[in-house]
Amino acid sequence: MDQVAAWDNLLLAWGKAARGKRGKPKVAAFEHQVADRLLALQSRLQDGSWRPGGYVHFTIHSPKVRRISAAPFADRVVHHALVNRLEPLFERRFIGDSYANRVGKGTHRAVERAQELARRHRFVLRLDIVKHFPSIDHAILVRILAEQLSDARVLDLAARIIASGDGIVDQAPGRIWFEGDDLLAACRSRGLPIGNLTSQFWSNCYLHPLDQFVKRELGCRAYLRYVDDMALFADTKAELWRCKRSIVDFLAGLRLILHQNAAQVAPVSTGFPWLGFVVYPTHTRVKRRKVVQATRRLTERFDAWRAGSISFAEFDAGVQGWINHVRYADSWGLRGHVLSRFVWTPSTPVPVPRCEP
Repeated sequence: MDQVAAWDNLLLAWGKAARGKRGKPKVAAFEHQVADRLLALQSRLQDGSWRPGGYVHFTIHSPKVRRISAAPFADRVVHHALVNRLEPLFERRFIGDSYANRVGKGTHRAVERAQELARRHRFVLRLDIVKHFPSIDHAILVRILAEQLSDARVLDLAARIIASGDGIVDQAPGRIWFEGDDLLAACRSRGLPIGNLTSQFWSNCYLHPLDQFVKRELGCRAYLRYVDDMALFADTKAELWRCKRSIVDFLAGLRLILHQNAAQVAPVSTGFPWLGFVVYPTHTRVKRRKVVQATRRLTERFDAWRAGSISFAEFDAGVQGWINHVRYADSWGLRGHVLSRFVWTPSTPVPVPRCEP
């Protein structure tokens, strides 16, 4: 806890939490008295009196409807301070083929790795978990963390942050009964707020035992995971079906279940969807749904620029961001097709940004 509450660590955590948000009123208010506020946080962390604040909720609709829960800014500083110290400890234990929310990993690395494995094997099994974040069991998560954390004060801080998500997730699946459950199982606390930095980190900790099980006990070396999306590769269908049955049983111990209809073995030669792309051994495509969404989003921003409500730099940033994403696929023709509708000619009048009175 002394390392978590150290001044240098809190100052670093504040910088990370404020990155890209310093123009927002609550962030600016915190910065206005940053030394006093960090000292107050330090004192509450050291004496154990710190408690999480209330969340602000909002809903996003793309790529799917999800409820996002935002913690107060001061709480986000604490989240960063905790993860700053815990991440190196757990990073040494995570497998190399876990790609979500880790330095040097990410979506595109996961896609490249999937194609590499597709070139070596004939079949693929894709798996994903039903309502992953809303289903995470608090008691199991705390037990997993306790196996690595020797300082009871740090474990207590982590448990408070975890418990703050109880009851705020409205997308949890109906109560599912697992073998050995009694009536008290319905009262188990579960769910992590989507939007917390810690929730992303807890997710990797929660599924780390699964990664070890697949790699070591099942002996499946051709395996990778991104959050709750998993892909296993083998040269026979029978081997992948065997792995699936074992994974279902193992996840029951974590009180998680798979989307059974989507968990199918397929030949890699036909291509398989993976993190917004369709991966083949020889090439990669962008999923049609992602193209439709990107086209709609860019069209809206183009119209906003023409109406003068955003600058050309803002519109161009969206275009460049999309190009940077799809360039990891064989998308030269796709880029030309999508961007051909956003043609500006010298005869087109330049929009004048609107000024508020």
